[in-house]
Amino acid sequence: MTDFGKQLSPTETPIPGLVYWDLPVHGDSRGWFKENWQREKMVALGLPDFAPVQNNISFNDAVGTTRGIHAEPWDKWVSVAAGRIFGAWVDLREGPSFGTVFTIELDPSRAIFVPRGVGNSYQTLEPDTAYTYLVNDHWSPSASYTFLNLSDETAAIDWPIPLDQVEISAKDLEHPRLADVTPMTPRKTLVLGAGGQLGRALRAEFAEAPEVEFATRDDLDLASAELATARRWRDYGTIINAAAYTAVDAAETPEGRQAAWAANVTGVAALARVAAANGITLVQVSSDYVFDGSSARPYTESDPVAPLGVYGQTKAAGDLAAATAPRHYIVRTSWVIGDGKNFVGTMASLAARGIDPKVVDDQIGRLTFTSDLARGIRHLIQADAPYGVYNLTGAGEPTSWADIARRVFELSGHDPARVTGVTTEEYFASASGPVAPRPRNSVLDLAKIQGSGFEPADASTSLGAYVSGSSDIWWG
Repeated sequence: MTDFGKQLSPTETPIPGLVYWDLPVHGDSRGWFKENWQREKMVALGLPDFAPVQNNISFNDAVGTTRGIHAEPWDKWVSVAAGRIFGAWVDLREGPSFGTVFTIELDPSRAIFVPRGVGNSYQTLEPDTAYTYLVNDHWSPSASYTFLNLSDETAAIDWPIPLDQVEISAKDLEHPRLADVTPMTPRKTLVLGAGGQLGRALRAEFAEAPEVEFATRDDLDLASAELATARRWRDYGTIINAAAYTAVDAAETPEGRQAAWAANVTGVAALARVAAANGITLVQVSSDYVFDGSSARPYTESDPVAPLGVYGQTKAAGDLAAATAPRHYIVRTSWVIGDGKNFVGTMASLAARGIDPKVVDDQIGRLTFTSDLARGIRHLIQADAPYGVYNLTGAGEPTSWADIARRVFELSGHDPARVTGVTTEEYFASASGPVAPRPRNSVLDLAKIQGSGFEPADASTSLGAYVSGSSDIWWG
């Protein structure tokens, strides 16, 4: 009999992510009513906002009908519309909980959230039982499925009615034992811009993760009209967009302006549409250039953007586009140094060649090394940090470009007094082409990402390791 009068409440199970829910059911002599799935209330209590796209019902007229154990590459919200079942779930995902079993009876007053890769099965305990499930993907012949035999000795499910006395499909009887099951792999991560400075750092950060894929523009064209079907996107859990147009001065030219808007806005908007449609987390790397640099304090994530030049305008517009994906991290950084041509490498080269440079001393910020940026991005994803905007740069005292140049000279065994500080206007006075305006204050407040449990490396310490060629810091 259906249990009336419960409060809506979730209960964890031994299988990570598998949560059963007590549902309020209201009844009288005419029958009963319940809210089988109520997004606002349930998400507030911890149900993943899993965005179902299909509702299925399995009707079973006889007691003892037994189905499963099937694991699909999507999430399910399972409940009973009529009757009663004994449900059994087995974790068939790759990882330490593989093979964990959970069983419980379900009637209309109880439902269960079944995450991707957890095997689902049941046995009817009453005639005319209707078993319902919401799923967040459409069935596809190209999808990867995993199955387990209902009578597997390792799982040792204690079926109320012995399996030799019930109705089971021939196909279910042929499923493998646990020792022969191919585990369901995690949803994949796709890194775009894999050939750039940050892309190479992300390759190193995720080198041991087989579920991470790397792509360049040649591999995936964000401008393609077929982007939405270019891959089976439901198999991906995260897209990290490390691709961008970053030539800030060239962006001030007619050709550069078009290229910057195409890469930094149109491409990001296309990714956001893919992410929103497929429940993917989008990680978008942004810039201090979204601010005009006029603040007397470090910029926080909630400060309004006010970009000065075309590059900054495209990055700010890209942030807005990325934020249309329900699951997004916008990671704002500054003064990036990695594997390739960069300011630190240039200063070290000038020092070695006996050239005494003039370097801007009225722009203030912190260096960010790509190894640290990649580490921080991984932290946000794996820690399930709240979605939103995060500042991520090196830590420590802000400094000027001229002071960094002097430090590079000193670290490489040369006289730092050879570096002469000049204003931005003086530095670009003899420029032959367009010059983009630069923010004078590029210091980003790090309190939010520190509050998430990530501690950025000290920029000065990282600089010392970089110049000395330390193996864990990219050398350009």
